[in-house]
Amino acid sequence: MADQNGHRDPATPEEIWNILREAAENRKETDRVLKRLGEETDRQMQENDRRMQETDRRTQENDRHMQETDRRMQETDRQMQETDLRLRKRDELFNGQWGKLMESLVEGDLVNLLRRRGVAVDHTMTNARKTYGERRWEFDILAVNGEQVVVVEVKTTLKVEDVDYFVERLQSFPELMPEFADRRTYGVVAYLKADGSVTVHAGRQGLYVIRATGSSASITNAEGFTPRTFGVAS
Repeated sequence: MADQNGHRDPATPEEIWNILREAAENRKETDRVLKRLGEETDRQMQENDRRMQETDRRTQENDRHMQETDRRMQETDRQMQETDLRLRKRDELFNGQWGKLMESLVEGDLVNLLRRRGVAVDHTMTNARKTYGERRWEFDILAVNGEQVVVVEVKTTLKVEDVDYFVERLQSFPELMPEFADRRTYGVVAYLKADGSVTVHAGRQGLYVIRATGSSASITNAEGFTPRTFGVAS
């Protein structure tokens, strides 16, 4: 207790004991708070570590999936390239060898076949080429005489679009081949196989239709068929 001059009496042993006990309790509470904070911090750090590990695991898993996807795509691309190569080789073999066989077969019988239909051609030429503007044109076989020229398109498998494109070219034939512009021009499509009723379509377009069978060829148009003429006499 302080006197009238403001001096305090020395603390009694009981007061000192109370002060020490209060300080000890405060220290214990502080230690408890610090311990809780430390435990919470440790827990949060462990949770963060766990989440980071899980993120790393998922990232590695995604990387693995992406690598596997890339591998499969590369494998698919490789297989597609191999398939394309096999198809190209097959087409080259089929269209090249069989195409040449067709041309040889048709060319060998062509003159006689046409003469029996009243088209008196006397000689043939193959792979007639012409550059017109920026386009390069090629005709498989031409059978000619002094007044007529027969243009032959040879197809292993004849399709409607082949017929239509050939008719389009025949309409431009006098411009493409001016040396034959003063002759009556006829068209022939020759084939080994045909899609559906394409031969009927070709006949309606005024084309002769020749089918190769075995070692021979024949015109399939009905007797009395009148071919369409192209060029100056059309």
